[in-house]
Amino acid sequence: MARKLNRIVFTLREDEDFIPLISLLKACDLVYSGAEAQEVVTAGMVLRNGEVEYRKRAKITAGEVIVFENYEIEVER
Repeated sequence: MARKLNRIVFTLREDEDFIPLISLLKACDLVYSGAEAQEVVTAGMVLRNGEVEYRKRAKITAGEVIVFENYEIEVER
């Protein structure tokens, strides 16, 4: 049985086109620090649109979906 993910909707600031992946994890309170955010990304624990994302500073834009642990973050403008 598939587990249900907790959904988070993250809205980019009006003057921003993207948010770095590690900043997104911190902004959503899914990690305690930037160091922890970097660790979970380099460990392959974060999915970006269904694919493992290893780039800590990947530019996440509106319309993308990030999955980490039991959270699904939908990024919108």
